[in-house]
Amino acid sequence: MSITAIETSSEATAVETSGTATTPATETAATRPSFLPLILDVAVPVGSYYLLKNAFGMSTMAALGWSSVVPAVRTAWSAVKERKVNALAGLILFVNVVGLLLSLVAGDPRLMLAKDSGVSSAIGIGILVSVKLGRPMMTAGMKPFLIKGDAAKNAAWDRLVAGSPRFRKAERVFSLVWGVVLLGECVLRIVGAYTLPIDTMVWLGTVVMIGSMAVAFLVSGRFAVVPMEKMLEEELARQAR
Repeated sequence: MSITAIETSSEATAVETSGTATTPATETAATRPSFLPLILDVAVPVGSYYLLKNAFGMSTMAALGWSSVVPAVRTAWSAVKERKVNALAGLILFVNVVGLLLSLVAGDPRLMLAKDSGVSSAIGIGILVSVKLGRPMMTAGMKPFLIKGDAAKNAAWDRLVAGSPRFRKAERVFSLVWGVVLLGECVLRIVGAYTLPIDTMVWLGTVVMIGSMAVAFLVSGRFAVVPMEKMLEEELARQAR
């Protein structure tokens, strides 16, 4: 579910920053699909869980298992449709399938709740490793937002990456914040899965995910995006003189 939120915000950003004039009709058409992954991975699983459990009388484990089918099928279909390896989609599918199998074997519905945090932890660790290796993973999503398709800003970015330790540090901070927040979300959701009532954690897990994304956006924006925007403007002004 966490990855879906990230995908959704990236798609929305692409629409906003493409620089293409749109009419209200086309803008609505372009915006609507960006909410589809969020609906399929959050609203459908949570809603179907309560429907299957309360309306159809399924067991908690069965309801949790069936409510994971739609996001699992969606990630598999995306991989087939795009005809390329999508690491994030593949990771989500892997975690869903393994979590379901483990829950069926162990008979533990709480494991089904905890397994979602595996996505956050795996990506969080991957992001932190990329920072350690000097190739911050989150730069791929941040750079288009900052340069907005502007060739001059793109050139300024390259100059700053090559010659400004302060710019590179801010770039690392952006990914570092996201890595830490995702790991924190993982811990909170695992603790909640094994200490809170299952019915409570089904919806609270989504709240934790949304709250974590908000924190990551605010903190990374304050300590990385804003300074980098300022440095880009200063570099552009320096080259103009």
